[in-house]
Amino acid sequence: IIATFAVMKWAGYSLNGMTMIGLTLVVGILVDDAIVDLENIHRHMAMGKSPLKAAFEATDEIGLAVIATTFTLVAVFVPVAFMGGIPGMFFRSFGLTVAVSVVFSLLVARTLTPMMAAYMLPEGHHAPEKEPFYLTTYVKILAAALRHRGATVFLALVIFVASLALAPFIPKGLFSNGDMGEVVVQANLPEGSTLQDTTAVVDRISQLVQQRPEVAHIFATAGSAGGAKWDSAGGASVAQATINVLMVPKDKRKLSMDAFASELSPILKQVPGARISVTALGGVGGGKAINMVMRGSDPVALDKFAPVLLAQMRGLPELRDVTSSAADLRPELVIRPDFARAAEQGVNVATIGRMARIATQGDVDFNLPKFNAGDQQINMRVQLADSARKDLSTVGDLRVPGRQGLIPLNTVADIQFSTGPVQLSRYDRARQITFSASPAGGVPLGDAMAKINALPAMKVLPPGVTQDNLGQAKIMADIFGGFMFAFGAGTLFIYAVLVLLFGSFLQPLTIMAALPLSIGGAMAGLLVGGKELGMMGLIGILMLMGLVTKNSILLVEYAIMSRAKGLPRQEALMRAGQDRLRPILMTTIAMIAGMLPIALEIGEGTERLSPMAAAVIGGLITSTLLTLVVVPATYTYVDDFQEFVRKLIRRASGGRIQATPTHERAHAESVTTH
Repeated sequence: IIATFAVMKWAGYSLNGMTMIGLTLVVGILVDDAIVDLENIHRHMAMGKSPLKAAFEATDEIGLAVIATTFTLVAVFVPVAFMGGIPGMFFRSFGLTVAVSVVFSLLVARTLTPMMAAYMLPEGHHAPEKEPFYLTTYVKILAAALRHRGATVFLALVIFVASLALAPFIPKGLFSNGDMGEVVVQANLPEGSTLQDTTAVVDRISQLVQQRPEVAHIFATAGSAGGAKWDSAGGASVAQATINVLMVPKDKRKLSMDAFASELSPILKQVPGARISVTALGGVGGGKAINMVMRGSDPVALDKFAPVLLAQMRGLPELRDVTSSAADLRPELVIRPDFARAAEQGVNVATIGRMARIATQGDVDFNLPKFNAGDQQINMRVQLADSARKDLSTVGDLRVPGRQGLIPLNTVADIQFSTGPVQLSRYDRARQITFSASPAGGVPLGDAMAKINALPAMKVLPPGVTQDNLGQAKIMADIFGGFMFAFGAGTLFIYAVLVLLFGSFLQPLTIMAALPLSIGGAMAGLLVGGKELGMMGLIGILMLMGLVTKNSILLVEYAIMSRAKGLPRQEALMRAGQDRLRPILMTTIAMIAGMLPIALEIGEGTERLSPMAAAVIGGLITSTLLTLVVVPATYTYVDDFQEFVRKLIRRASGGRIQATPTHERAHAESVTTH
């Protein structure tokens, strides 16, 4: 870990959320190579060898397996570092931190660990102990699995298919916010509200919030220098307010942060004259988790569609604080020229517009008269008083120049009060309306989005209207897509690494048979723990791809080595299971122990990481138990196929090519040397 800090410094990475997650992940993994080395050294010392000789021979014997297990992990996490978009920004430092740390653990395991074992382990008293009960039981199970290898492989396929059936029952999301102990209340008043109106609303909200026993402190801001990130309107406004609510520590309150936000939301609906939303702190990008953009080329159809969808979304119990940018309206004075009468009176429509602008807002700055105040010039803006602008008769009596002199405005135009949008927003050059909401009562983001997409209004969109997502919903979709790429690239990289290390295109398939066996455990771990399949859960499943191959490599590599010494296939597989059971169990227990504090949510902020730990622990348990019996059975089928291919090649060559299996050549050389 300390050596990894040097590479992080060189790469310009900081100790942040993602790099610390990476280091937390590998705590249980970094000792695996050393465990395998030390266990093999102890086994050789039990044969009567000195610590120095045992360290040399055991380390040499296990070298290929240790290197292969490390580089499969690197092969999994390097593609993560090259994911694009927002997921890439999250995981670039994460993937490289994990990859670099496991490479350093390999260097330590191949150098420092055997050196310390050679000179620090005591000599003697390493006679083999009585076989533990679990080893005897495992040998019987392995022998039965090899006798009934077809049933073993078929059962493994059934378990894999059944594990995929668990996926629909697991909630989907981006990641759990955890309990950061802070809730943000946002209040939006109607356009035209004064700062005094906003302050009164803030005072009322503060009174209601302070009555709650979960609240420690409140920090309120009346007025805003700019709109929230996903609000429909930006810019300075005195009609907006933000109240940050800091909660007491978790052990001194009954409600979690999300539950408190869900309870607080209906209470604050009592405050009149403001649209209020309550958000638990911790979402990516800030603001509400759901930000759905409906855009279209037909503004009329879009405006008709917006209230229908808004009403249906507000009817969903899975959502709260549902708002629409189309609902942000402000009072307007609407002057509609009567073109026929204006033409008859010789009144130019542009003249009507200019007169209305000067009367209500004043003329443009370029045309304003200036007042010289020393070395400064101050604009003098002339417009109707507020009371006059609110009187339709006063506005209607304004005079406009016509063919026969000045005439009243109301003779050539229709004047009335109405409402209109605060601003017209566009997304990819098309008119858009943003619908925002927060999941209610801890509902996962994926489930909330599924409910929205199942609404009748969403099933049949008006012609020309399309849907886009922003905020956490978009990031979630990008991350799921990015991880599909990472899974595919990681699988190919693992295969390539194993082909290079083992010099065979078929044996890596035996090792990779453990990959699907881990999926069921990961799904079961998430389901039993009640965790979301989100960013952290995907990290856990991705991590399993590298972890579960470690056990397969230890088994297959030892079986190949035993056959090279002349043992028959069945005996070589039994010997591999016997001798590799203890290091497999030790490394698995070490990895589970490293994840257990996170799975149990011990410490602040571990709620976010717990889905990852649940997936890893579940996947490790099932894959380890299944790998120990399924991989040897799969090995026999792959070996049979490999022998079949050899026979075909010999037959096609007319017997000119005599392919001698590796283990036969090695055995012959061993006998000759003896």
